[in-house]
Amino acid sequence: MTSFMRPEENTLGVILGRRGKGGPPGVAKALRQASARGATLGTSYLGVGAGVLSAIQALYGISLFISHWGAYQDQAPVIGAWAIYVIAFVSALITMSVLGDRLPLWLFAVYLVALAGAVALDFIAIWPNHNIGEYATASVSAGFGLMIVVTLRGGREVLGAAFALGLAFVAAIIVNTPLTAATIPTQLTTISLAVLPAVLGVFVVRGFRRMVQQELDRVLVQSTVSAPRFAVGMLASEELARLDLAAEDLLESVATGRTALKLDPKTASVAASLATELRLHLIEGRRETWLYHAVSESEMLGKAVTLTDKGNLAGLLDSSQRDGLLSAVWLLMSDTMKQAATRTVQLTLGPVASTGTSIERLANNQITIPIVITTTDIPRNRVDPAIFASMSRVGRYSDSTEHSSLRVDIECIVDNPADQ
Repeated sequence: MTSFMRPEENTLGVILGRRGKGGPPGVAKALRQASARGATLGTSYLGVGAGVLSAIQALYGISLFISHWGAYQDQAPVIGAWAIYVIAFVSALITMSVLGDRLPLWLFAVYLVALAGAVALDFIAIWPNHNIGEYATASVSAGFGLMIVVTLRGGREVLGAAFALGLAFVAAIIVNTPLTAATIPTQLTTISLAVLPAVLGVFVVRGFRRMVQQELDRVLVQSTVSAPRFAVGMLASEELARLDLAAEDLLESVATGRTALKLDPKTASVAASLATELRLHLIEGRRETWLYHAVSESEMLGKAVTLTDKGNLAGLLDSSQRDGLLSAVWLLMSDTMKQAATRTVQLTLGPVASTGTSIERLANNQITIPIVITTTDIPRNRVDPAIFASMSRVGRYSDSTEHSSLRVDIECIVDNPADQ
């Protein structure tokens, strides 16, 4: 099994170990910091859709309020509820537009207080009617009002607000409304209309972000297919650029006379550190293959795929074989990761040590690299046919069942590196 040091971050900027602490922010860190400022990855478009849906529901709620005008003993509280809700809703939209799809915590708290006020006034207006579910209008729209912040605030915060709104409806209905076979369906429908929009919005946004992040991870990992046999990783390239710039600045300062020779101890220590880091990166680039970087720097593959490539044989595969192997492993994980978190893939390149043989030499100056893909908790009948199509691009394969899971043996034919 490879024993190389894992990178500080994966392709999506998730820090993997203590090495990620400190140091200059890289591209992945910059992306993560930018995403913390507001809606990203296209979720802003979901926020626009939620805003339009909330506005349409508000118009429907106002029409219901007008149709029930004669049923209110005092219309002032419900008019105030709608005024507060409309002002808060419009103000939130304008503020988020001005701030660039951002909603600070204090503004979110103010928005929740305004929604709570609208709900309270609506309950006060319909309380004498003893039928919360039948006459609730502004309070139901407050639930839809939570949808506009699902892309800007944490899911737990929005779900907590929706849960509190649901509890308020349940408490008001139990205390105020006689529960009979005729009134219970209306009450349940009203509670659902008030709570479910925000809940569904949170799950839709989470699913969308997960899907987009997986696709971004796949695109970034795909870039390793065209890499040389031995190369630095995607994230190490940026670190090399930083070290190169620091070394150039130091050499230029010496050449222009800004830094006198002999170097003082502090400057000499900096130069020694730069040289050591550059040597380490160059050494890593001579022993890590594209497949190692594809697995270790991927958010999804790094969690469940174990790579064993003692002879660094993955670097001998051509671009088509690399793409087929990477696609097969990726499809295995992406197709099953939602079904069981315990499912893993073991990817082994090269002969098993106990066989006593190395790489089989073919007559036409080619060699056969045995590749074994073993899985855990992935049955053969649950594997998509596209996975086998990808494996066929790597070489001739045979599949079998091992411990109720899929095992695939591939004979990958590549050019003999000794003849190149």
